[in-house]
Amino acid sequence: MTRNLPTIFAGLCGLASLTLSAIPAFPQMQEIKPKPPMYSYVANWQAPRADWSDMEKETAQVNTVLQKALDGGTLVGYGNDTYLVHTATGATHDNWWSSMSMAGLIKVLEQARAAADPHSSPRNSAKHWDHIWVSRYYNWKSGAQKGAYTYAMDYKLKDGAPDDALDNLSQHFIVPVLEKLLADGTLIEYEIDTMAVHTDTPGEFAVVVILPTPEGLDTLRAAILAAGKDHPLAIQSFGSVTEDSGHRDELAKTDATYK
Repeated sequence: MTRNLPTIFAGLCGLASLTLSAIPAFPQMQEIKPKPPMYSYVANWQAPRADWSDMEKETAQVNTVLQKALDGGTLVGYGNDTYLVHTATGATHDNWWSSMSMAGLIKVLEQARAAADPHSSPRNSAKHWDHIWVSRYYNWKSGAQKGAYTYAMDYKLKDGAPDDALDNLSQHFIVPVLEKLLADGTLIEYEIDTMAVHTDTPGEFAVVVILPTPEGLDTLRAAILAAGKDHPLAIQSFGSVTEDSGHRDELAKTDATYK
């Protein structure tokens, strides 16, 4: 995955081991508190290039189920991604949806599976894996967006990091930057995710943003650089609690709909 954006977080971090209580709050920002948990299911697929067009057709069938669940209030958002930057073992496509309850998430999963063609050659032959995430820091703009861009920045907290490390980073540094970008139209959505079902290493978290245009990637990069310059303690604290070796990025083309 490309590394331009998250490397800013890690690369500007000094070797200082600062306490997170030293992170200064951004001026003129309302108090940021965690929201009720939002759960997201992500179905990842690695399909041969010859099957990509068929994968997209089947995504349209799944989206019919997801739109009904959104209209009925079970979901707050759904979408699908086609990855722009590929790895030898990574996903080429995914489908995802978000709900304010784990029960809602699983009910829609069962509905989507029941509606899927059991004889689907592309999905039956594709490599497949799932994740369920939970977020307490998120926001979005309502409506449907086609041809957007998702940038996911994956990190791992160091062993021994304070229990409230991610809350402090979110409230005092990450969310203020993202809220400003959401307000000015650079972002469509953002969320800070941790695993609700721990199928990977504990301590992982992801900062995920959806942008309407590729120019937003440069705007995001500039905003992070500016925030790091204005609030160096926040950047240093980020580096003091995250592991460089645990960092990965994802970049995808996205269709998304939010309630």
